[in-house]
Amino acid sequence: MSDPLVHAFFLGRATAEVLYEQLEASLTNAMSELGKFDAEQREHLREFTEQIIERANRAEAVATQGQASTVTAPSDSQPTDLQADIDQLRAEIAQLRSGLQNYRSHSA
Repeated sequence: MSDPLVHAFFLGRATAEVLYEQLEASLTNAMSELGKFDAEQREHLREFTEQIIERANRAEAVATQGQASTVTAPSDSQPTDLQADIDQLRAEIAQLRSGLQNYRSHSA
């Protein structure tokens, strides 16, 4: 009489242990896969960020070289243009001073 009940108990216990072990293995595998997925996504994000920074640096270098070449190329002609601009400004300042002196002398 107790033999079938004891057998059923141990059969149920063994079933529960096997199911628990399978659940543990499945959960461990799922967590492992999730960890791998997370690591892969972080790696992809890092590579993506590096590509963006690299392209930005290259574009900045190209733009800087372009500006440097445009700034340095006309430097030979720039002093004469700059000097002409300075002379023009000095002449305008002189005209304004004389106009201001005329205004002060007539209004006083």
